[in-house]
Amino acid sequence: MRYIHSLTLPFLILLMASSCSKTTQTDHSSTSDTLSFGVPETYMDHSVVDTFFGKTVADPYRWLEDENSAETKAWVKEQNKATFAHLEEIPFRNQIKERVGELWNFERYSSPFKEAGVYYFFKNDGVQNQSVLFKQTTLDSTSSPELVLDPNKWSEKGTTSLRGFAVNKDGTYAAYGKAEGGSDWFSIYVKDLKTGKDLKDEIKWAKFTGINWYKDGFFYSRYPEPTDDEKLSQLNEFHQLYYHKIGTSQNDDILIMNDRANPNRNFYGSTTDDEDYLFVYISESTSGNSLLMKKLDDNFATSPFVTIAEGFEKDHSVIGVVNDKVFIRTNDDASNEKIVVASTKTPAQTNWKTIIPEDSDNVIRFSQIVGGKLFVGYLKDVSTQVKVFDLAGKYLYDLDLPGIGSVGGLSGDKKDNEAFFTFTSYTYPSTIFSYDVDKNESSVFKTSGVDFDPTKYETKQVFYTSYDGTKIPMFITHKKGIKLDGSNPTLLYGYGGFNISLTPGFATSRGALLETGAVYAVANLRGGGEYGKKWHKAGTKLDKQNVFNDFQAAAEYLIQEKYTSSEKLAIEGRSNGGLLVGACVTQRPDLYAVTFPIVGVMDMLRYHTFTIGRAWATDYGTVNDSPEMFAALRAYSPVHNAKEGTNYPATMVMTADHDDRVVPAHSYKFASAMQKANSGENPMLIRIDVDAGHGAGKSTEQRIQEVADMIAFMLYHTDSQYKLD
Repeated sequence: MRYIHSLTLPFLILLMASSCSKTTQTDHSSTSDTLSFGVPETYMDHSVVDTFFGKTVADPYRWLEDENSAETKAWVKEQNKATFAHLEEIPFRNQIKERVGELWNFERYSSPFKEAGVYYFFKNDGVQNQSVLFKQTTLDSTSSPELVLDPNKWSEKGTTSLRGFAVNKDGTYAAYGKAEGGSDWFSIYVKDLKTGKDLKDEIKWAKFTGINWYKDGFFYSRYPEPTDDEKLSQLNEFHQLYYHKIGTSQNDDILIMNDRANPNRNFYGSTTDDEDYLFVYISESTSGNSLLMKKLDDNFATSPFVTIAEGFEKDHSVIGVVNDKVFIRTNDDASNEKIVVASTKTPAQTNWKTIIPEDSDNVIRFSQIVGGKLFVGYLKDVSTQVKVFDLAGKYLYDLDLPGIGSVGGLSGDKKDNEAFFTFTSYTYPSTIFSYDVDKNESSVFKTSGVDFDPTKYETKQVFYTSYDGTKIPMFITHKKGIKLDGSNPTLLYGYGGFNISLTPGFATSRGALLETGAVYAVANLRGGGEYGKKWHKAGTKLDKQNVFNDFQAAAEYLIQEKYTSSEKLAIEGRSNGGLLVGACVTQRPDLYAVTFPIVGVMDMLRYHTFTIGRAWATDYGTVNDSPEMFAALRAYSPVHNAKEGTNYPATMVMTADHDDRVVPAHSYKFASAMQKANSGENPMLIRIDVDAGHGAGKSTEQRIQEVADMIAFMLYHTDSQYKLD
């Protein structure tokens, strides 16, 4: 199957319930007092008051939701001025940045993938802002790499990035996306791979889509053109699947599927490698989808779809089609997932045959048909195991791996004997392996050139007890021989949401932290996908507090076992993990010394009113669902739980001005509430990246500076020195 691997497919949208709230607004002016560390208080207080099920909730920072207003722009400028002034006062900040830059400066390669008999791979010379795409006819010395796309030439600051790349069946054309400033919006262009020149085609307002070729065109999804000054914050509605024929105007594109009666549904198309079939995933949220298919022929624009699976409660994903059999991965009646097959002639769910049943202990996390065999990646206590089956579901053998860690997606053709995969762990830098399917033999293809000695460090997995007695796994990595005396600066990371698993993996940023003598811990919280759908569901909606309890119990474990102390402990989370950190710092400010809530969902009463936010309601619920759901959201919403007169930990909220996944207003409002509430002397800052988004496409320079600032801030406010061996 031709997939553009990303979070776009599950990040679809949920139909909102009818409104049960109303809003009143009165304008008041307030003085611009200055809080500690020169951070200005909000310039004005609009005193918006919302009413939910008879309960009133003030929203004094509603004005910060308008990212285009002069007041918000001035606020951002002043906040960054205060934040960077404080960071510049940290004596070892530049020294850390220099070391992070050194660690980052090595040649990096992606795992090769093969299209129309040609190998493609990404390479970064070291500190290039964006990785460069090359192609090569063979992977030995008999051919030389040929440049295909260099995103570094698309903008002076290196903030325009590649978003999707797909080659047509005969290898003559490639369609690719350009995203500016980290936004989820991108435009699609077409390159002639023989001449290296772009055609005149331009597709605008693509979002949450792959690029899937059929004959002389491709399928893609888009939204209607947004209002220009609100394109980064307004609701995304009426997603539509189109077909574009190269050489024609976007205005002439063929509409394949939409739903005018249900504006919150998303449509994602995917074609098979041989371009015989089109599959369409229809979703209303981040989990659960209907699945349809059609045989592609000259009448594809009007021919009917055949329904494979209906409803939005279960997840269904097509692995591939072989000999008129559709291989499907699903969690229907299988919390840990199973694999079924269906005939292309009668693919309805009633005709499915299970070939690989659910494993009650281990959850399926990826599946791929390569060389006539079915490779299935399982998570066993958060570590990857790969089992190989024949296409009838008979177990053959395990793929031999270097140890406990994570396997990157296997790349290879269903008829090809050759495949590639990556393996990594917390102390095992990402390594690319080539694999002979017939011989079941793998060998190292590319090793990492990072200037980091993994032999000095060790990782162990522990299982600690959360507040309700549930055992939670956590990985702890540190230098060998450290003293467990409570004196080690420690960073605890978590996510806990959307069925996403935090598996072991090496990151240059974590290597830079470990070199300072710090401990790095990752807690595998409920809400994630580490143990299947039941584990995920246990951290959603009215049970969301389980996630925060799991994280706080992890912090208490690290303190109890003398890895660290409250005075030395920092916590970090991004996106849904930013919500995690925001909730935990407002619930247990005594437990941490430093907090990093990054691009977080902070306003749980209004998150569903921005861009794609309503898609998250299957995890969060909304204030409109019921009085009980409103009460639960209000109880942990970080923006609404900053308590005045509290001595909060040193905090650096982090966001970006082009984040249209979790709009920066979340972080703006949270920072304002915390600055007003904080009664202690610890800094309460917000760091706002310019020309950056939710994370994808961020330039290497931006990443290096961000990592250096975080390590510097953490060490400085845990009263730790910066030293290397």
